[in-house]
Amino acid sequence: MPIEINRLKTVLIDSIENIQQIKIVRREIQLEAQVPYIFVGVRHCGKSFLIYQQMFDLVANGHSWEEFLYINFEDERLIGFDSSDFNTLLEAHYSLYQKKSILFLDEIQIIDGWEKFARRMADEKRIVYITGSNAKMLSSEMASTLGGRYLVVLVYTYSFGEYLRARDIDLDEKFLLSTSGKGKIINLFEDYFYYGGFPDLTQITLKRNYLNSIYNKIFLGDIVLRYGVINHKALKILMKKLAETVRNPISYSRLTNIVKSVGIGVGKNTIISYLQYAEESQLIFSVENYASTLVQRTTTPKYYFVDNGLLNLFLINSEAALLENLVAIALVKKYGRDQAVYYYEKNIEVDFYIPSASLAIQVCYSLKDPITYDREVNALYKLSNHLHCDKLMIITYDEEGVIREKGLELELVPVWKWLID
Repeated sequence: MPIEINRLKTVLIDSIENIQQIKIVRREIQLEAQVPYIFVGVRHCGKSFLIYQQMFDLVANGHSWEEFLYINFEDERLIGFDSSDFNTLLEAHYSLYQKKSILFLDEIQIIDGWEKFARRMADEKRIVYITGSNAKMLSSEMASTLGGRYLVVLVYTYSFGEYLRARDIDLDEKFLLSTSGKGKIINLFEDYFYYGGFPDLTQITLKRNYLNSIYNKIFLGDIVLRYGVINHKALKILMKKLAETVRNPISYSRLTNIVKSVGIGVGKNTIISYLQYAEESQLIFSVENYASTLVQRTTTPKYYFVDNGLLNLFLINSEAALLENLVAIALVKKYGRDQAVYYYEKNIEVDFYIPSASLAIQVCYSLKDPITYDREVNALYKLSNHLHCDKLMIITYDEEGVIREKGLELELVPVWKWLID
């Protein structure tokens, strides 16, 4: 049965009134005007707040709130909404305001057949902003269906700068240089380091319970149900082993053998599929070896989790893994995931290499041990003899300085300061 138009009007009015009362924490994402967007990302990473931010920006640039058609398809008042109701939604908004609407469609993946409506809106040159958490939103099938009509933006959880703004910390120069200001930042960084950047965590005390809830939603909803995974135990062990091997390259064959070693029958092709499901659900991402052949790059990557809080659910004494995971997240945010950020392993091991920036990075919790110092520093020196490197860097937890040896300069920087810069 079609949704009543008056019910849709009520939802539209209530939604805009609520959004106008929301405090906006600005995200570090710049959007083009007059371009339709799809925002995708892991559950609860802040996609909805990004479109709220865009509403406030549009109002600041002369648009009115009455132009905005915002609807969240998780609203229980929309139970029963299907693709045939989209046009009624447009009619409801026009009946209220007699204005051509700018569309904000939140969690649209819930509605079967939404793609055809989205394509029609783009073809009509409407301004449309769409969010979704479903893995299908990034699939090749979706790219084909929408035909390049939308820009896809991958949304992450808060960066450390965004996290500080959410905690009402103003990062001006005076604050950063003051002893009290630096102390506050370091105290907040410890929280961010272990529990990650999910926006809701800035207001939640029982952080681990919240993170467990998100992980279970991703595991059960976005992977198991979406892809019809039957062997839940194999998938659960695989995710645990991926967390335990963060920082280390690992092959499909090795992961298959690890899962089999605990008595679970599983084939390599199944493991490959599970990894793909986890990546498409935005739970993990991979970084390939720059020194390898094309085949080896895709079969022996390093895997990282999309947020430190999710990774930390699996680990004990996890500081080294969390540090490298946090750096990996920041690098793919800045440079992109596809053939932009690598590790280097061929006689020497360097944690990250970014060809476009001629940048090589080692990640080390502390360089105070002489053996560790020699290993990390010499690896960067050797790499600079193989590849062009404009900048060599070692990111630590809290050590800072400059190392000058053998005619080269290495910057030693605490991770919290690097993340802000």
